[in-house]
Amino acid sequence: MGRRTGVRAASASSIQIDFTYKGMRCREKIKIKPTKANLAWAERRRGEVLNAIERGTFVYSEFFPESNKAKILSPTGHIRTVGQALDLYIQSAKAELQHSTWRIYKNCVENKLQPAFGSTPLAKLTRADIKAWISTQDVTTKCIANNLLPLRAALSDATADGLIATNPLYGWTPKKKQTGEVKDPVDPFTPEEMKAILEAAPETIRNMIQFGFWTGVRTSELIALKWEDVGGASIRVCRANVEKRIKPPKTSAGVRDVKLLAPAQEALRAQRRHTYLMQDWVFLNPQGKPWLDDQQLRKGAWIPTLKKADVRYRHPYMMRHTYASMMVSAGENMAWIAAQMGHRDTTMVSRVYGKWIPEADPAAGKKAEMLWK
Repeated sequence: MGRRTGVRAASASSIQIDFTYKGMRCREKIKIKPTKANLAWAERRRGEVLNAIERGTFVYSEFFPESNKAKILSPTGHIRTVGQALDLYIQSAKAELQHSTWRIYKNCVENKLQPAFGSTPLAKLTRADIKAWISTQDVTTKCIANNLLPLRAALSDATADGLIATNPLYGWTPKKKQTGEVKDPVDPFTPEEMKAILEAAPETIRNMIQFGFWTGVRTSELIALKWEDVGGASIRVCRANVEKRIKPPKTSAGVRDVKLLAPAQEALRAQRRHTYLMQDWVFLNPQGKPWLDDQQLRKGAWIPTLKKADVRYRHPYMMRHTYASMMVSAGENMAWIAAQMGHRDTTMVSRVYGKWIPEADPAAGKKAEMLWK
């Protein structure tokens, strides 16, 4: 049998049909196994699509009712604005991205990109337009780059589909601002603040916060810890609770064994009598149930505790930064700190917490001088 054009096996359970409609390349999946007979049927189906397009009778939703494109393309419709391209991208990306990432992209599209560019004709969007918008944003360069990710992807798809000749974001990234003060995102708690926070917290919340301060685990990892993960003098970090979903840590290095320092062990011993025989989860919310997500922790425990302690507010993630700065300040081995925190190497630790590295020993270099003089 000859090579089929426009039809291929997309997976073990689906076939993809490829065709062009109104100048736009369309790729639609049909949920059937790619057997020889089914591929032949899909080829005939594609022929029906092409014939309908040629006759001017093609209705997208009749052939592909579950398609994201069917919601936008109609017999008289076309993707003409940046807003339509963003909508199409965010709909199709739901099946490809992790749910937490997709939610972030969706919020960005709805709250930032649509208000800024939604009504702009797709073919008229320029890099200058994007730069002008960036100049109005009082956020870090990294934040700008993250906000542009959905737009970059939507424009890339539009270019690939022939809707625009070039992608105005292709090969370009926003430059770091050269003027103005850059706020340091790492703002650890002082020993006095830590003491005040722990004294103000109810016992089970105190145990959780003390454990967070002295292990450096991410907030999402903290609320996903189970008693089965606890060993004698270490814990196994193997899951995270992100937007009410249990998932593996964000990187492969994030799956790790964390050594428990004395204050962390003390917190676990105190917590054991509260949840060890009752729940799989080590730490529970004030209602005695598993934490839904880190936002519930922030609102239900963290904010009230900091207010009671009269401590300047920082996000709960600052417990992790506090741990790292304490370890670096104490002169602990950088590779060990990186492994404790789930980083692949010491690069991140050195870059983020470098200013807490103790000054060099005054005698440093003397051994080399003696050896080579």
